[in-house]
Amino acid sequence: MKLSRSTVAAVAPWVAAAAVLPLAVVSVFVGAANVDFGALWSDEQSRQLLLQSRLPRTFAIILAGAALAVAGLIMQHLARNRFVAPSTAGTVDAAALGLLTVTILTPGMAVMGKVLVACVFALAGTALFVMLIQRVQFKDVIFVPLVGIVLGGVYAAIGQFFAYRTNLTQTMSVWMNGDFSGIIQGRYETLWLAGGVALLAYLFANWFTAAGMGKDFATNIGVNFKWAMAGGLSIAAMVTAVVVTTVGAIPFLGLIVPNIVTMILGDNLRRILPTTALAGAALVLVCDIVGRVLIFPYEIAVGVIVGTIGSAIFLALILRKSNRYAAA
Repeated sequence: MKLSRSTVAAVAPWVAAAAVLPLAVVSVFVGAANVDFGALWSDEQSRQLLLQSRLPRTFAIILAGAALAVAGLIMQHLARNRFVAPSTAGTVDAAALGLLTVTILTPGMAVMGKVLVACVFALAGTALFVMLIQRVQFKDVIFVPLVGIVLGGVYAAIGQFFAYRTNLTQTMSVWMNGDFSGIIQGRYETLWLAGGVALLAYLFANWFTAAGMGKDFATNIGVNFKWAMAGGLSIAAMVTAVVVTTVGAIPFLGLIVPNIVTMILGDNLRRILPTTALAGAALVLVCDIVGRVLIFPYEIAVGVIVGTIGSAIFLALILRKSNRYAAA
């Protein structure tokens, strides 16, 4: 018996949650040092390893994966393009440029200050991308993200120039490659802010859905189009800034997860947002576990693995769209 899409959408969050839970448990177990769960109360070293390293790292992976997937979903709806995401709209590169700016000018600034500066740069970079695609008359589904990739390349080139002049090239590369190996208690808590912002997106999901249908449609049903666009882009910028500041960029995550989820469950933003968040968390958990196991006891940065998988899926999606247009 074939299930309806609404039935599948109702069951999907529970399926995704059932996948995240065992992956989170595995993430706690995997590592160079063994956690003796039988001796947690008697062994201070095992208890400290669990509480200060393994659990914070697992929480950080779940929060970063879920938040970036939600940010990508919102950007795709607002831009009305399946290939728009923080990594293909210049948002990530703009956030990294903001971090570089604050590192050069005021290196002693608190973490939240750096997050706010990175958020401002990310929002400005994304707003410029939106302005550019609004001026493009022929909004081809593949051409639009290429504009964002080129724009991100410009931000990255500016950043690399000043990073080279100030001997911060290595620091810049750390921001552009997500890695959870340095996450411990006290160094990941800003990601709860990203999770909270992503949760806020659920409350305004209907607004973003209306804005994604166009200005005329949104206005006709009483939704302020400009406020909805500004709110959605602000959420995406804040999430990107927090994640880049805390763990570094995770490329293509906000692109591939929303595409896969919407292909299965449809485009109802409020209905698919929880599944998208959980699927993003599950993907990052899998990639992080693989990165810890492949060359054990050493690690491969999760950004490398997600980027490899994401780029392959991105190319497959482009070829799929191109073949559809060619057949038409």
